[in-house]
Amino acid sequence: MDLRKLKTLIDLVAESDIAELEVTEGESKVRIVKSSPLGQNQMIMMPQQAMPAAAAAPIAAAPAPVAAPAEPTGHIVKSPMVGTFYRSSAPGAAPFVEIGSSIKDGETLCIIEAMKLLNEIDSDASGIVTQILVENGQPVEFGQPLFVIG
Repeated sequence: MDLRKLKTLIDLVAESDIAELEVTEGESKVRIVKSSPLGQNQMIMMPQQAMPAAAAAPIAAAPAPVAAPAEPTGHIVKSPMVGTFYRSSAPGAAPFVEIGSSIKDGETLCIIEAMKLLNEIDSDASGIVTQILVENGQPVEFGQPLFVIG
């Protein structure tokens, strides 16, 4: 595999939320794994030790499932992409909208930065902003709820 392609793949993994990428090209095979600076996402495989049958403990019952948080009522504006959420056009500038702001269909709500590009996210409904579900500067996922419009 060409060194330029390899560098491009490494940069792609570094700039995205992808944790691992494996590419096979002909007889070449490359596997790129993003390492965490704090080691939080690292998994260590330990050899399984044989336990005597008499010493084996019974398996505990699974914990009860946690109730999902209540879904906000109203129209939910979701993130159309993965990136970083910003409420204003520049640091220190006034946010596009606040809770209680009256907005129209097509009005800019926020900016999501993805791969060094700033993408304005417009409202797809008219109404009043009742909730802002993401903090400024927080990373967001595709389909993650951002705003609730009542």
